[in-house]
Amino acid sequence: MAEPLHRVLWARNAGLAEACLRSPFVRGLGDGSLDQEEFRRYVAQDAFFLRAFFSAYALVAARTADRMKVANNLVFLMAGVLKELELHRHYAEMLRIDLESVTPNAAAKDYTDFLAETAWNADAGETLAAMTPCMRLYAWLGQQLRATDYGESPYTEWIDTYGAPEFERLARDLEVLLDDLAADMPERAAEVYAEAMRYELAFFEAFGG
Repeated sequence: MAEPLHRVLWARNAGLAEACLRSPFVRGLGDGSLDQEEFRRYVAQDAFFLRAFFSAYALVAARTADRMKVANNLVFLMAGVLKELELHRHYAEMLRIDLESVTPNAAAKDYTDFLAETAWNADAGETLAAMTPCMRLYAWLGQQLRATDYGESPYTEWIDTYGAPEFERLARDLEVLLDDLAADMPERAAEVYAEAMRYELAFFEAFGG
């Protein structure tokens, strides 16, 4: 039996995932050495990104409204993004960040422009291929950090959120949709997936260096 598309794409991009894990930002989250100002910058930029991510889900939902199971899964995934934004609002209150006046940095703008262009112009399967790396990568990073001795880090809430079974379920649900809706375009899905992973690495590399 052939490997599911999501597993093939994740395996092909394992090097980029490892590079994200080794980035100063992610290592700083795990060992607590990340400067708070760098985390503050990250929260603002990631909240900006998540709004674009939510919009991309909405566009996929509009294109698949006739498929009730797909639509229901997308509603669940969109609720997951809103939960992430709640975490960011919590951080924003603590760190005094105005999330309504964020100017995106180059990495965030490039990534959200790519996501928006894909969501508006491509079909649902291709859009999901652009979105799945974010969810799978964050789940994997959270799990990797959660397996370490991170208890003294001030960023335990971030680690616990993304390393939790609940977030893993969101990532898996998105991968199921990817396998379904991108089954007839594996080559194009591979290109878009890899491009999104490169944007993920660039995003992390914008902080903590």
